[in-house]
Amino acid sequence: MKSGQGGRWTPSVGIKASVGLHAAAAGLALWRPEDWPWALGAVAVNHILLTAAGLWPHSRVLGPIITRLPEEAAARGEVAITVDDGPDPEVTPQVLAILEAYGAKATFFCIGRKVREHAVLCAEIAARGHALENHSYSHSHTFSLCGQRGFERELRLAQEALTAACGTPPRFFRAPAGLRNPLLDPVLARLDLSLVSWTRRGFDTRRRRPQSVLASLTRQLRAGDILLLHDGNAARTDGGCAVILEVLPPLLDAIRERRLEPVTLRTACP
Repeated sequence: MKSGQGGRWTPSVGIKASVGLHAAAAGLALWRPEDWPWALGAVAVNHILLTAAGLWPHSRVLGPIITRLPEEAAARGEVAITVDDGPDPEVTPQVLAILEAYGAKATFFCIGRKVREHAVLCAEIAARGHALENHSYSHSHTFSLCGQRGFERELRLAQEALTAACGTPPRFFRAPAGLRNPLLDPVLARLDLSLVSWTRRGFDTRRRRPQSVLASLTRQLRAGDILLLHDGNAARTDGGCAVILEVLPPLLDAIRERRLEPVTLRTACP
C-alpha cells in the first residue's frame, strides 16, 4: 500500500455514480418535465447518501481511506498507535517518555496551529523516531463543511508548519473527527496525502475512565490495527490526569503480550 496519489485525483465509484445520477435526473426533467419531482427527489436522496458517507469515518464511497495497515505489515505483527490533536506542552512529553520506556514508535497527527506554537516539541517528537502527520491547521468543528478552497488552506498551512518544524513533509492526513465531504479528495491528491482513519478508538476525549478506554482499544486487538488516542483535548480522570497517560502503559503491555510491534504509519505503509 503506497501512500499519496501523486497529484492525480481519480473520482471514486461513488462520485462517478453521483455525477451520472445528476446527469440522468437533468435529462429526465428536460425530456419529461412532468416528472421533475422524481428527478429532484433522486438528487436529494443522492446528496443525503453522500453526506452520510462523509459522516462515516470508514466509508470509501467518497474515495480511498486507510482503516487498517497493509497485509504485509499485519503479517509482520505490526500495529499503529496514532495520537491526535497535539502537540500539548504538558501531556505530549509524558507520552514520549512512556513510549521511550517501551521502545515503541507512534504516529502523531498534529494540528498545524499548535505546531507553530510548539515547534521545538515537534522537533523532539521527530528526533525520537516518531512520525508527525497532518491533522489540519485549525481543527475546526466545521471542517467537513469546507469547500475546496477551505480544505486547501487548512491542509497546506498544516503541511508548511510541520515541514518547517520537522524537516519532512507529512504523508498522511486525518480529518478532524474523521468527517469529510466529496471536495476533500482532490485536495489530498494535489498535496500527495493519504487519508487515514482508524480501526479502534477509545473515545478518550470524552471518557474519563481509563479502564473503559483501554477495553475499547484492546478488545479483539490484532495485527494490522490502527489505534486512536489523544494527547491534545484529552479527557481527564477524577485525579486530573490526562486519560492517555493512564491508558498507554497497559495498552503497550497488551500489545507486547500479543507479540505485536507498534510502528509508525510510515514504517507500515512504505
